[in-house]
Amino acid sequence: MTATTLFYGIIAILTANFALERVLAYLNFTWYKKPVPAGLEDVYDATAYAKSQKYKSVNYRFSLLSSTLSFALLIGFLSLGGFAAVDTFARSFTTHEIAVALLFFGIIGAASTLLDLPFDYYGTFVIEERFGFNKTTIKTYMLDKVKGLFVSVILGGGLLAVIMLCYRWAGTHFWWYVWILIIGISLLLNLFYARLIVPLFNKQTPLEAGSLKDAIASYAAQVGFTIDHIFVIDGSKRSTKANAYFSGFGSQKRITLYDTLITELTEDEIVAVLAHEVGHYKKHHIIYNLILNTLTTGFTLWLFSLVVDSGTLSQALGVAQPSFHIGLVAFGFLFAPISTVTGLVMSLLSRKHEYEADHYAAQTYRKEPLIAGLKKLSRNSLSNLTPHPAYVFVNYSHPSLQQRITAMQQSST
Repeated sequence: MTATTLFYGIIAILTANFALERVLAYLNFTWYKKPVPAGLEDVYDATAYAKSQKYKSVNYRFSLLSSTLSFALLIGFLSLGGFAAVDTFARSFTTHEIAVALLFFGIIGAASTLLDLPFDYYGTFVIEERFGFNKTTIKTYMLDKVKGLFVSVILGGGLLAVIMLCYRWAGTHFWWYVWILIIGISLLLNLFYARLIVPLFNKQTPLEAGSLKDAIASYAAQVGFTIDHIFVIDGSKRSTKANAYFSGFGSQKRITLYDTLITELTEDEIVAVLAHEVGHYKKHHIIYNLILNTLTTGFTLWLFSLVVDSGTLSQALGVAQPSFHIGLVAFGFLFAPISTVTGLVMSLLSRKHEYEADHYAAQTYRKEPLIAGLKKLSRNSLSNLTPHPAYVFVNYSHPSLQQRITAMQQSST
């Protein structure tokens, strides 16, 4: 296959992905004004539902504008030899391949961040502010950007440097060593993410003694679930939206509640939501996800090892001198269709896990407070009650609210 053919293949893949995203988004948009599904009539009153529809429509149009501009810029950048220009610029400072790669991705990353910043700012301080969600100050927003950049440089840059060292040492067999390295990093992040990364952005405090903690402890004892770490995170400093999540495993497992969740739900509903999170642990979903992600990563690295030495990949992006980092970029574009398929499998599995966790909560606690809690969370975040089935299939990691409630009702009949 020639470099020209590969170039047009990349353009075709990017265009197909963009077209798929926009078609799905449009289909979803056409369902915004469908009647409220049966059983969900109590989620919104008329005023709140009109606000929800407006929120969804505004976000749809904003996403259409931002994604179209991003797509056009990427196609223009590719067509005008942008990657070759950045590579040449990076090589004007150093000839060390790892340093060139770090500088190359640093420039690409910085440019991407700067281009995305106005859209991100508008989404946060105009759209989210308009609909009453945003609680972020300019100071917090900027600090988040700086901290995020720091984490990306340290983790991303460090990982890239180690990967290239493995390649220089082991050649095309590098993928074995990188795979083992990524497995180790994934395990460490799952164990210590809440201890090392989250504190950079949020304050976490142990749940205070009281009736809520007692109710949680009583349920945990009932299902034989040992949990010593229940934390409250200050999500309200950025948004009014609420959440709860489970992280870690073994002695490092912990449940984290957003302070907004505690404010919005009753204690009974909070325990039901936590029962859902416990269900994920009891059903070994975290382990299954780790295994599947590990296999997917290994498969991707193996595929890349087959073409890492191909000068055609670099030439497809207009770069005459073959290099690891340019080949990595080209491979990333070409791998997109496979990534879409694996993403669909992961989303399908995730939705299955959500059903299982809901069922567990309904069986070990009660379905009524879980349903009530889910309805409140949907209302307070102006969630879409009528998503298009195709959009759900491709983009949702959770089933729709109607699907979850229907499944819980049917499982108990």
